[in-house]
Amino acid sequence: MGNLSTLLQEPRRLGRTELRVSALGFGGAPLGGLYEPLEMAAAERAVALALELGIHFFDTSPYYGDGLSELRLGELLAGRRSKVVLQTKCGRYGRDEFDFSAARVRASCEMSLRRLRTDYVDILLAHDIEFGRREQILEETLPALIRLREEGKARAIGVSGYPLEVLAEVVESAEIDVVLSYCHFNLMISQLDERLLPLAQARQVGLLNASPLHMGVLTRLGPPVWHPAPKAVLAAGQRLLDLAESRGYDLPMLALRHCLDHGGIASTLIGMTRPEQVAANVAAASMAIVPEIRAEMDAIVDPVRNLTWEPEGQVARWRQNQD
Repeated sequence: MGNLSTLLQEPRRLGRTELRVSALGFGGAPLGGLYEPLEMAAAERAVALALELGIHFFDTSPYYGDGLSELRLGELLAGRRSKVVLQTKCGRYGRDEFDFSAARVRASCEMSLRRLRTDYVDILLAHDIEFGRREQILEETLPALIRLREEGKARAIGVSGYPLEVLAEVVESAEIDVVLSYCHFNLMISQLDERLLPLAQARQVGLLNASPLHMGVLTRLGPPVWHPAPKAVLAAGQRLLDLAESRGYDLPMLALRHCLDHGGIASTLIGMTRPEQVAANVAAASMAIVPEIRAEMDAIVDPVRNLTWEPEGQVARWRQNQD
């Protein structure tokens, strides 16, 4: 694993900013203990290997483990801060805890900086903005982020969320640098290309992609019981797994490579905590998807392609001006 993947040799510029991020990003959610107990020694080796192999973009949030992900990432990156592009978020702090007020944005940023052991982050995002109100996000949250950028506490600012229509409205209405979408571009869905990608490119906004494994659908373990996708999507995911294994492929690697091949996406984030995960993800960046396996996968996915699970009324609630 000593040679860098071709995809990781040249970092990609993030929109109109001066930031350049690795095509494969180190997702920090598992560092918060959200999925399994964390072994810090293994996580230390994972971070070291990631940097060695060309992954230098690291993502976290105070939501991941009630600040634990940030604390641990700050420890793991001690002495390495200058080597990485560091992204965190604000606005979401628990499953049902949201606060997008200007005062909380500032307080959250200060706390994140302390946990991360740094005096600035490269990217600061408002997290899952669809749970806020459009009026507040545009008139209070984003101006607060802009002030933090002006003060040098964040080099770039932006938003993250699930509904593409919500993200598109902010890209159209505000001067942001970065937008992070999840579960809208992977083997099973390509909706990102239809609305958000052309808009982000026209506005020179950096585009980040998360959940390349469709929140567990494209893994051997399978999706969690709470996964909101339609049953037909979950069944197609199992058929993809069976196909990949019958052809001698690892489905998560195929899924990750599919995302990394998208030239309009600056970076795709995937969670990592162990060196073997880092090695596998980097190997995915070097593999080739032969036309035959891609055609077979498309045949499975096409009947359910772009089936989403957006909660009814979510976008309408976002547009309401009242609490």
